[in-house]
Amino acid sequence: MDWFAKAFIRASLAWLAVGVTLGVAMAVDPALIVYRPVHVHVNLLGFVTMMIYGVAYHAIPRFVGRTVHSRAVAGWQWWLANVGLAVLAAGFVLRGREVAWAIPVLGAGGTLAAVAAWLFAYNIWRTLETPAPAPAPAPAPPTTRAPLPLAEPRGRR
Repeated sequence: MDWFAKAFIRASLAWLAVGVTLGVAMAVDPALIVYRPVHVHVNLLGFVTMMIYGVAYHAIPRFVGRTVHSRAVAGWQWWLANVGLAVLAAGFVLRGREVAWAIPVLGAGGTLAAVAAWLFAYNIWRTLETPAPAPAPAPAPPTTRAPLPLAEPRGRR
């Protein structure tokens, strides 16, 4: 499995832990409901979307018999998706606390996460349209030997 597919799956599991923890905290202390957008985005973009990225990067190239179009794009996408989501979550926290500059933080995080999604769409699209490698030539049939002549019975000449 490619490093970026594993990295997306691991990030997905980490974001799931964050989202579930925040969900439990909101259930225990209803005043934390102001952080519901953080909870929703961490679970949706963090857990669900990162899992889709990781599984798709592993499965789709195998389905079509090709390598992923660009490993470098997948690596950049991982960084942009995770940093973007972290900044987006921070922006929602700031907005919940009514900090004046929360909106630019939200915009920056959302933009990074969107660029990551566009990179994913581009990379998978190109993976699907990349020509398949030429099939390996069929192995040559085994050579057949001419049958050996039957030996004459002994004693008769």
